[in-house]
Amino acid sequence: MRYNPYFRKKQWILWLIIIIGIILYIFNFIDKNIRPTVLTLSEIKARAITTETINKSVKKKIGKDINYNDLIFVRYGTDGKVALMQANTILMNNIAAEVALEVQKELTDISASKIEVPLKNVFDTQILRLPSIKLTIVPQGAVSVDFATEFKQSGINQTRHRIYLVINTSIRMIVPLISDDIEITTNIPIAETIIVGDVPEQYIELPKEEDAIEIVD
Repeated sequence: MRYNPYFRKKQWILWLIIIIGIILYIFNFIDKNIRPTVLTLSEIKARAITTETINKSVKKKIGKDINYNDLIFVRYGTDGKVALMQANTILMNNIAAEVALEVQKELTDISASKIEVPLKNVFDTQILRLPSIKLTIVPQGAVSVDFATEFKQSGINQTRHRIYLVINTSIRMIVPLISDDIEITTNIPIAETIIVGDVPEQYIELPKEEDAIEIVD
């Protein structure tokens, strides 16, 4: 039987096409079926860790030292009813600036650590022993801290007034071959009181101007 180099070359080309087809199929399968799941699970983990970090920062900076009467000055009329509620904007702006700095510091600290996301959660199996992928959280842009207020009826002739810190931040979530930017907003109640009687018509609103601290990469 004579050696046919042309036939041999055709075999190599055929095998090469088959191997390339298999590789493309695997990449397509990963991109359509595994990548979205990895991205979703990583985002859930990133949001949970970032929110926990923000809560820890607020608790560390504020704790239980904030009193409602320090934030809101309440004025009463001659009839004994609440006539005016005025925000202590100087104290609120100081709190916002300090919290923004603390959140920035804590987020920068966690960006230096690697967070594990178990692959068994991606494939939804407890039988196979699969490795974990490394998740990195990198703060992006600016951390902004603002205030929000809520009036809510609480019993007969009573209104609950609650003050929140509203913290906005942006992070970049990085896992192997994938990265995505996520916006996270966290509302944290810091003070509240019960107002007996009608809510006053005159109310000076809480500070609207954001206190933003730029994060330097």
